[in-house]
Amino acid sequence: MTLMEIETTRLRGERLRKLRELREDAITPYPYKFERTHQASDLQEKYKDLAPNTETQDEVRVCGRVMNERNTWMFVDLYDESGKIQLFCHKESLSEEALKRLRLLDKGDFLGAAGTVRRTKAGELSVKVTHYEVLCKSLQPLPDSWDGFTDVEARYRHRYVDMIMNPGVRDTLRKRSQVVKFMRQFLDDRGFLEIETPVLQIEAGGADARPFITHHNTLDIDLYLRIATELHLKRLIIGGFEKVYEIGRIFRNEGISTKHNPEFTMLELYQAYGDYNDLMDFCEELLCDIASKVVGATKFPYLDVEIDFKRPWRRITMNDAIQQVTGIDVERIVDFEESVAVLRKLGIELKGEDSRGAVINTIFEEKVEQTLTQPTFILDYPVEISPLTKSHRTKPGLVERFELFIYGRELANGYSELSDPEDQRSRLEDQALRKAAGNEEAQPLDLDFILAMEYGMPPTMGIGIGIDRLAMYLTNSASIRDVIAFPTMKPLVNG
Repeated sequence: MTLMEIETTRLRGERLRKLRELREDAITPYPYKFERTHQASDLQEKYKDLAPNTETQDEVRVCGRVMNERNTWMFVDLYDESGKIQLFCHKESLSEEALKRLRLLDKGDFLGAAGTVRRTKAGELSVKVTHYEVLCKSLQPLPDSWDGFTDVEARYRHRYVDMIMNPGVRDTLRKRSQVVKFMRQFLDDRGFLEIETPVLQIEAGGADARPFITHHNTLDIDLYLRIATELHLKRLIIGGFEKVYEIGRIFRNEGISTKHNPEFTMLELYQAYGDYNDLMDFCEELLCDIASKVVGATKFPYLDVEIDFKRPWRRITMNDAIQQVTGIDVERIVDFEESVAVLRKLGIELKGEDSRGAVINTIFEEKVEQTLTQPTFILDYPVEISPLTKSHRTKPGLVERFELFIYGRELANGYSELSDPEDQRSRLEDQALRKAAGNEEAQPLDLDFILAMEYGMPPTMGIGIGIDRLAMYLTNSASIRDVIAFPTMKPLVNG
């Protein structure tokens, strides 16, 4: 056991002793409720003009977590969700027994207090306590408030402590919630309908990703956690809806990094009768609206740069982007063998790519992505890596697809959706062959989806937007874990 663990055990034992004393004094340390009249921010606003060294007869009831005490519990810093209010505990308004019992409290305990409002000589707005109640006795000691809670691994693993000790974490999660709120508002105002689709799926399609597998005991079949909502949302378009979306959890059995979490939240939307050109305009409008409402501007700091959402955003084909960075015109690459030779010439290792298009995409990822700081639409992808997308109307071998990049990361992926059922079957059959050959991210042949398409799907535009990554930009967060309340963590060996 480490010195820190020994000290934590000792402090917990001391808190358990205090808990017993409270119970012996007939104090209920875990009551059912407390009637509050004001939050801390309400009082700060209401009494902002109250002069120093002034008392009122206004009675209030406040509650929150004890985060600090001074002068042997004469002054207590109480925090609720809105901020801090100071409690003034003095013999003028509290009995000797009540003052003595304060010493059974600890940092981290929840307390409710009634009293009158005053402002101290030092100018601190306070509640002069006439009565208090223990609302929860905390048994675990909080980290040292002077040093904060800075161990990154511990912060993500014990996120609730991170929220207690670092108010900025709660601010980040509030803004993330606003991102979702304003996204829904934008779409609902434009006639989109939010419809939930299955999380458990017989075929995990709609994206190139490795799925999680589970088993349904009653049906005795394996099921997959969805890697996208695309194929079911398209079924809704086939069924007669013209504007649909879902904001939902997506699960991909892949790596963990500052940009990836195995489960994340994505917006997918589909609208009939539009194409990828309309969709880029729509995407700009949506993201600018959200940024304006969440951060109050379309220009905002992110890490070491300033991101500018001012429209219109840069649009460039994948081929032109690669040519600008490497000098290579990838449209001149005629087959897989030549593409591999180019890959090696650029010093990039082959990592399981099984088609010319996959190699070209790898060249883009390795050489171009990190150069795309400001919002940039990369257009016109190889058909081999875009099995659900309409072929480009003027460029053979390419499809009408874009991805949006900001700060070297993909944020959105949009298509003119493929609506030809025979073409779709052919492409998914090719994907199935790649999967059989060992490509774990290739898409399956979803025969029910093909059947649905044979009933007819109108021209459709569709997009997926990563909400967690969008929240990273709008909260100036370096890691995706910062904007996820409870990121996936490997369990500790000893629990």
